[in-house]
Amino acid sequence: MREKMNVVSATITKEKELHLIVEKEIKIADFKPLGQMLVDSDDVSFIYLLEKNEQYTYLVMKEELWNLLKDSLAEGLPVFLKNDAGQCELPSFVDELEYLIENIKGNGNYGETMVTKVEALF
Repeated sequence: MREKMNVVSATITKEKELHLIVEKEIKIADFKPLGQMLVDSDDVSFIYLLEKNEQYTYLVMKEELWNLLKDSLAEGLPVFLKNDAGQCELPSFVDELEYLIENIKGNGNYGETMVTKVEALF
């Protein structure tokens, strides 16, 4: 089974960056961002792929974070994974998320709930 890492909060900084905050116990330096995103329709979440020890880890962004994701897309902000122990930039985040959003709209393959929520916000 793939490991999941939940984003516990997010913030747009005065430097115009989106910071996705994870638990402080996580050593961010152990993870390699892969520049790809997926959707978890059952959990109504966007997922960014990370790699650790040649295994995938899902960085999960649940619906309560979507307003900040929308704001960061509108401004084209760089996105960082962050906690007290460190940070790393998540390449291709904006492009991947924009692609997923456009693909989800009107596409029943993602499930009615996911489509409805994405269409309502984005």
